[in-house]
Amino acid sequence: MEGHICGDGGIHEDIVAKVSAELPDEALLAEAAELLKIFGDPTRLRIISALCRSELCVCDIARLLGMTQSAISHQLRVLKQARLVSSRRDGKTIYYSLCDDHVQTIYSYALEHVME
Repeated sequence: MEGHICGDGGIHEDIVAKVSAELPDEALLAEAAELLKIFGDPTRLRIISALCRSELCVCDIARLLGMTQSAISHQLRVLKQARLVSSRRDGKTIYYSLCDDHVQTIYSYALEHVME
């Protein structure tokens, strides 16, 4: 609330100092903000949701989501650059999966939060 005055009229220097010492540095927060932007796209969330359930190739994801392979490939590139998705080749087919359990955890917590 802008212009709000603390009830006792003063800054709580001890609390401010303690919290200030515990805050992550700006570069780390900027990186986290960029990561959260990746999760801010519904198509990417749909892809993550599918990959939470199984490793999939581009054509499978495109079929599941009713989108073109080109559109899915674009989103997978974004997810891969953000280190959220990894790939492996099996012959001519490239399969995609989540990089680690953190990705599924972030996704699950987001869904849980909005369903409250």
